[in-house]
Amino acid sequence: MPALNPHISVDCVILGFDSKELKVLLIEREHINGVSPEGHKLKLPGSLIYKNEDLDKSAYRTLFELTGLRDIFLKQFAVFGNPNRLSPQEDLDWLRKTTNNYQIDRVVTIAYYSLIKLTESNRTPKTIWYPVKNLPDLIFDHNQIIKKALEILRNEIRSKPLCFELLPKKFTIRQMHDVYEAILDESFDSRNFRKKLKPLKFLVPLQEKEKGVNHKPAQLYRFDRKLYFKYNKKRNGFIL
Repeated sequence: MPALNPHISVDCVILGFDSKELKVLLIEREHINGVSPEGHKLKLPGSLIYKNEDLDKSAYRTLFELTGLRDIFLKQFAVFGNPNRLSPQEDLDWLRKTTNNYQIDRVVTIAYYSLIKLTESNRTPKTIWYPVKNLPDLIFDHNQIIKKALEILRNEIRSKPLCFELLPKKFTIRQMHDVYEAILDESFDSRNFRKKLKPLKFLVPLQEKEKGVNHKPAQLYRFDRKLYFKYNKKRNGFIL
């Protein structure tokens, strides 16, 4: 294994939508002899970078190892460098034990957020999808990192077509509506929402409807990226 840089890490806020709520992928902190199993047990996917590794490559490597996915949306959004971020002591002891006993005292982490389709991920057994509205206490400053990621996402989803990273390739307007409500933590009137979508030519209606539902099947749509870029040249912004 390549040598680690003990002072720089990447942490990934991997977000997915399960048709009802927005969830974040967390990983169980493995038990290490000599480190108390009590207290914080979940963390964001991440790791110290290798000494000769590019930051983005480190983040993509972390994502692939945990989800089996490549070529997915990933964006660097913040740097966290508080001198006291590696606390409490139990968490710091765990980090040292899992990194060849480096005498680590301070690590600056570069944070990324990623949006993936839950149906396409192939997560490892030690990971869990957790609702962002009901997070436990995580190790280090990982709760703060998730909070900041949500702030950035909520600003960007109003002007960029990020919702389609979370939706299936064929989706209904209701599913799109639900994604926006989950991310923005707001309620939208269905009729007004549909009116805003009506002029958007890059939402292409399909000659298909939902299957296997216990209500009237809804029209399916797809997102046409080429049409979106044409649209975006004429109008600076997206939907909301």
